[in-house]
Amino acid sequence: MNGKHDDNTPRDVIVVGAGPTGLLLAGDLAAAGVPVTLVEKREHRISNLSRAFVAHARTLEQLDARGVADALEAKGRPLHRIALFGHLSVRLDTLPSRFNHLLVIPQYEVEKVLERRAVEAGVRFRYETEVTAVEQTEGPGADGNGHGAGGAHAVAVAVDVRTADGGTDRLTAAYVVGTDGHRSAVREAVGLPFPGRSVIRSVVLADVRLDEQPEEVLTANAVGDAFAFIAPFGDGYHRIIGWHRERDVPDGEPLDLDEVREITRLALGRDYGMRDARWMSRFHCDERQAPAYHVGRVFLAGDAAHVHTPAGGQGMNTGLQDAANLGWKLAAVLGGHADPALLDSYEAERHPVGRAVLRSSGGIVRLAMAKSPWMLALRTALTTVVTHVPPARTRVIGQITGIGYRYPAPRGAHRLVGTRVPDVALSTGRLYASLRGGRFVLIGPRGADRPAVLDAREDRLAVAAWTSDRRTTVLVRPDGYVAWAAEGADGAAVEAALGEWLGTAAQRLPSG
Repeated sequence: MNGKHDDNTPRDVIVVGAGPTGLLLAGDLAAAGVPVTLVEKREHRISNLSRAFVAHARTLEQLDARGVADALEAKGRPLHRIALFGHLSVRLDTLPSRFNHLLVIPQYEVEKVLERRAVEAGVRFRYETEVTAVEQTEGPGADGNGHGAGGAHAVAVAVDVRTADGGTDRLTAAYVVGTDGHRSAVREAVGLPFPGRSVIRSVVLADVRLDEQPEEVLTANAVGDAFAFIAPFGDGYHRIIGWHRERDVPDGEPLDLDEVREITRLALGRDYGMRDARWMSRFHCDERQAPAYHVGRVFLAGDAAHVHTPAGGQGMNTGLQDAANLGWKLAAVLGGHADPALLDSYEAERHPVGRAVLRSSGGIVRLAMAKSPWMLALRTALTTVVTHVPPARTRVIGQITGIGYRYPAPRGAHRLVGTRVPDVALSTGRLYASLRGGRFVLIGPRGADRPAVLDAREDRLAVAAWTSDRRTTVLVRPDGYVAWAAEGADGAAVEAALGEWLGTAAQRLPSG
């Protein structure tokens, strides 16, 4: 994993798009000492018109590793079960996570916390700045196609932008990450297609006041041709999302509150006295995924890389987990601690997750709106299996909450490599508190010899022991997944692993 940067290569990053994914990524990089510019087409205003309303367990764990989860927990409302198809109730309080629930919280609250963190870390913001072109500069020996993060390929990226006053500018960086949504200018500029299709047209959105409060924190149901969803903003308004199979009109078709009321009554049995709409709109749900998540030194994350239906509330969560995966890798490469080839693992690990989310969210929608006898029979069968077969239930919960995914491991690696590590108790405290600051955490048996935390490594590695009698030695990546593990590993094996992942030889100290 060791690597060096040429002294003439830029060491900064341009992140395009100031939604949750871009804010988390930019904050991570700046906190690691990487100069970051965050470019955003919109003016500086966090909108309350966001579509995301839930933070899942895996996302909350990632935010906990950044010290911001508790602030969101204080603002949101926990939900300990998920209702699917009107008949299936999936409990979350058995999740092997500190966050054994779903947190109902509007996206803009997440953005506020992440923006504050990014500002404090030193991110440079450029609002009302639109990307018009992206150009990669190739180095000696490049093959001309710009593909691949490692080797002698693109050595810098230039981004042309248009400013609010109509002027132009050119920004240059070592890497560019497009987190600029499903109409990504970055994705289009590097020529990546976005194959897929529209799944549902004419979904209606409305932010309204309700005279009657729903019994549940989240309310959703489908009856016949109608589906409706209600979620609270926490400021007296609720977001209504509705769809009627027979009402297939363009996004620009006028929408009035009566149409929203009617869809809600059909799906939920009543409209809860909705009134005083402050905003209404239509949109369509696409299922799309870029075939690659990077071209040369240009990467995609979040909705720029994948979009899907809102079923299961996985959109914002998947993007935030993309950012958590990519950020520490860019920081390691730009800090000279890892070879640029490490960046290829971002696509290898996250593209399959994006594909799985497309399948699971699409499957939920299709089953929820089932109409044909065979689809209804399939839904009944799946509901029965998930209700009565624990492994099936665990898999469904793991996919929706994100805690069930694991990353590919090299051949011959320990069985734990690539798996998510829960927030275990350690001799130094909680694991996810130890991960703060973008550090690796080396966990070993109690009383074992441990490597010294040298000056060159102390800001990137925490060393702890199990509180149990476990003998496994585990090196946890900054994103909470196992980088390396061994049973009864000797000091030389541990030092070799640290050298591979952190780029500095270790010394040994007697156990204390």
